[in-house]
Amino acid sequence: MNIAFISTAHIHTRDFIKNITEATDGRKVAAVWDDIADRGQRYAESARAPFVPSLDDLLARPDVDGFIICAENTRHLPLLERALPVGKPVFCEKPIVTNEADLARVRELLAAHPNAVLFSGYFQPRMPGLLAVRQLLATEPLGKITRIRYRNAHHAAYGRWFDNPDLQWFTNGELSGGGAFMDMGTHAIHLVRTFFGPVSQVWAEIGNHAGIYPAVDDFGIAQLRFANGTLGTVEAAWTQTGGIGGLEVVGETGAIWNTPTGYVLGRPGKPAEPIEPAPAGEPTRVDRLAAVLQGKLTPEELQADLAASLDAVAIMSAAYASARSGTWEKVS
Repeated sequence: MNIAFISTAHIHTRDFIKNITEATDGRKVAAVWDDIADRGQRYAESARAPFVPSLDDLLARPDVDGFIICAENTRHLPLLERALPVGKPVFCEKPIVTNEADLARVRELLAAHPNAVLFSGYFQPRMPGLLAVRQLLATEPLGKITRIRYRNAHHAAYGRWFDNPDLQWFTNGELSGGGAFMDMGTHAIHLVRTFFGPVSQVWAEIGNHAGIYPAVDDFGIAQLRFANGTLGTVEAAWTQTGGIGGLEVVGETGAIWNTPTGYVLGRPGKPAEPIEPAPAGEPTRVDRLAAVLQGKLTPEELQADLAASLDAVAIMSAAYASARSGTWEKVS
């Protein structure tokens, strides 16, 4: 399984290369391209792979089986326009794109290339703890679900994670498309969309608390109205200095929430019961690309996840629009 990197801008690039170089199933980095040659050459050296200065040459290589796009968020679309027609699986870091116009273009590309395999860097729905929650919800243990909440946050602003020159683009809205809510909120939105279905309306407050990276937001809170009537809240931040993140689900007969020792199921008048994590999570990110190349994922699985990833862009776009307008916004 020969994998090529298209850009190395993303903070996760180092971990992806480590995953590939330490794997024992035959995956390897075949080549690296980057529009910033020095950055690409450094990562190519760490991957023990050649740096290819021409994107056309990299895309045309017959020995490459799949691509990983780790570019700055707003540069995903032109790279997808080049990579998807090649016909090889593409793993594009999240979010796939950052706005409605780019989303419409991605949908056009996918319609023009119906056999294209595209997925993004979302992993939280497939983690053992949350996967067990989803499996439990499939049996409807809570009756009608009325409210959900999901927090995905860390202290990146206070920790000055993006002072690294390679990562400063996260704090430049022209390259990132948004700050903490675009970075962390997209995970939360993808997860709740995956678990609870399409969202019809969004209200959001998105802003900056710390003033450390003032050109972009460092927190966001969004209220979601799901098509099935459930109400939801997602929180995302680079300013979270404590507390428990994760999912809370409230239904007619009980609730599920996260604790320091894992998820629990509680019912009125009864002690909370631990939810045992799934024996194994599902493959994500580089492992998912390997699973695609090995034929281990069905087209139905890939299509369902792609639908959630594309919808996450539309929901995110509505959230930012709401933060600007101060009103509820429809999700297209």
